[in-house]
Amino acid sequence: MILYPAIDLIGGAVVRLHKGNFDQLTQYGIDPVAVAKTYAHAGASWLHLVDLDGAKNPQNRQIDLIANIINSTGLLVQTGGGIRSADDLAALLDAGAARVVIGSLAVRDPVAVKQLMHIHGPEKVCLAADVIWQNDAFYIAVSGWQEASDLRLFDFLHMFAPAGLKHILCTDIDRDGTLQGFNRALYTNVKHEFPHLQLQASGGASRLEDLKHLDADGVIIGKALYEGRFSVAEALEATTC
Repeated sequence: MILYPAIDLIGGAVVRLHKGNFDQLTQYGIDPVAVAKTYAHAGASWLHLVDLDGAKNPQNRQIDLIANIINSTGLLVQTGGGIRSADDLAALLDAGAARVVIGSLAVRDPVAVKQLMHIHGPEKVCLAADVIWQNDAFYIAVSGWQEASDLRLFDFLHMFAPAGLKHILCTDIDRDGTLQGFNRALYTNVKHEFPHLQLQASGGASRLEDLKHLDADGVIIGKALYEGRFSVAEALEATTC
């Protein structure tokens, strides 16, 4: 299992949101490069980097800071936030990103996203399946998690599987930033239906036990690291058990 320590950026600072809500924001530091270096020094090989300014407005994308983090740490960086066009994706790859996460665009223009997957290959694109539970099913959220689409999770995955989808990041929004633990049943169901996908679990990690025996190929950890629930080194050990 791959560990993805997470850094969310607003105005050049490290922050975390509660369930994606910009009105419930906690700032954890003003030097994301230093934070990323501590993760690298602890043994992490990947970093999950979310540009929340870019998510709100692509014109405010922190591309120079993202490039600085990549160049300063040697980490493989998976990044996203407000990818609305081929140019947005290309700019991040040009900045050195190893993989770009696409969310709402995959719901609003699946044809365009399938074309991007074809152009750049399955290793360069990760689709974000950020889900909200309603009407007895998980539905894909859009617009920075602020609204649910009418597309159910499994329908979303079945739509992109024939296009060569390989990497999927699935966040249970109700768990994100809550330190309540992962929704294990959700990830077990996804892996059972789509065993070929490289599934990243996100949302709610609180204890090292949350990382063990999880039906996922990768795990994204943010708040638990910031608040000292466990270290990157401890998480790496737990994910290799």
